Amino acid sequence: MLHSMRRRNCGRWTFAAAFLLPLLVARVMGAEKADIVVTNALVVTMNAQREVFSPGAVVIRGERIVAVGPAPIAGKFTATRTIDAAGGIVMPGMINTHTHAAMSVFRGLGDDVPDRLRRYIWPLEAKVVNADLVYWGALHGLVEMVEGGVTTFVDMYPHPESTARAAQKIGIRGVITYDVKDDLAPVRQFVATWRNDPLIIPALGLHSPYGASAEQIRQAALLSKELDLRVSMHVAEMDFELEELQKKYGQTPVEYLNSLGLLSPRLIAAHCIFLTDTDIALLKANDVGVAHNMVANIKSAKGVAPVLKLRAAGVRVGLGTDGAMSGNTLDVISQLGYVAKLHKLANHDRSVMPAIDVVEMATIGGARALHLEDRLGSLEAGKLADVVVIDTKSTSMIPLYDPYTALVYAASPRDVRTTIVNGREVMRDRRVQTVNTRDVAEHVRALTKNIEKIAATLN
Repeated sequence: MLHSMRRRNCGRWTFAAAFLLPLLVARVMGAEKADIVVTNALVVTMNAQREVFSPGAVVIRGERIVAVGPAPIAGKFTATRTIDAAGGIVMPGMINTHTHAAMSVFRGLGDDVPDRLRRYIWPLEAKVVNADLVYWGALHGLVEMVEGGVTTFVDMYPHPESTARAAQKIGIRGVITYDVKDDLAPVRQFVATWRNDPLIIPALGLHSPYGASAEQIRQAALLSKELDLRVSMHVAEMDFELEELQKKYGQTPVEYLNSLGLLSPRLIAAHCIFLTDTDIALLKANDVGVAHNMVANIKSAKGVAPVLKLRAAGVRVGLGTDGAMSGNTLDVISQLGYVAKLHKLANHDRSVMPAIDVVEMATIGGARALHLEDRLGSLEAGKLADVVVIDTKSTSMIPLYDPYTALVYAASPRDVRTTIVNGREVMRDRRVQTVNTRDVAEHVRALTKNIEKIAATLN
């Protein structure tokens, strides 16, 4: 018994030495100031060396990470707030490279309906979508993203000003697109309004090669180059898209966009299910980013994008959820297992798409797809402080032998405990700090009464 007590006391002293002693030393020796120090963490950095520190710490000052490493680095700083991760995984914020946040108000409608875009979604949107609905729908969708550890998202939807205001309200980073039509004046105004915002990155949107005219695509390419704007577009997603472009131009969607000058490092091509080897070579040659939307793609029975080939060719690939009428959920963490398992199945090889590669696509891979890897996607000194704390105390997270496999095969949005965006704790201990989530949910429920009536006429 005495031996057992000594062993427990020794364990307590080891814990104190690792986490408390550095803080005492800091007070005696003098230390740099910080705003947030995350301690007692299993730090998954996703840096070039894929370093993992256990126990580790992350130090934040203002909007930047100033230090990452073994636990004793915390002793070099005195912080306004210390977050005890309690042994949880601390990782870069996840990046949703393709979504339509405001479609959260339509979640559950049109499921299992053939040809739902033309038969269901577009007619419904034409009847009910306005600036107010987009604002509340975006708020609702962005709450879900923050609760799931997403810190950056790329959005395409009407009334982008409403989505931008919602993102600003919640405190999440957004690449928000304005749909390119024939009149470019509103696009330029949107860009001018949000250009210098710390969280909003204005961008251009084009629905698809079949949903935009050749002239609109050319205009977008020129404006993107002139103002250095990203462009988000659905590419090679539909079988009828391939047939239509082949019939009209004798080209694949990627070849067609290349002929119009749209392929560039500024393009984020969503889906990319139907690609030839020539297409993949063109995407690589033009340094295009790809948003891989696995769950939305398989739910609609479209197919599995050739992501193994894309990655082998060196194409930048991140993960996306698509809208809540397509994949139904907007967090990235619940997509991870699907990405790993479906690629294994499609390639009949359980060794492909290992967990570490999937976590990479959710973090630094997403940053690369957006050409923001100098600022986002990994926990490194100097980068923007987008940090997530994953609780590892749930039944499915015990035992934890490997953080990557735990994240991909066991974790869920419910395990996300804290979400920090740009150095601000947007969610603390599962409570969103910036909006009243109950009010948002109630407002969305009120909106759905009218939506449900109109939806019933489309069945």
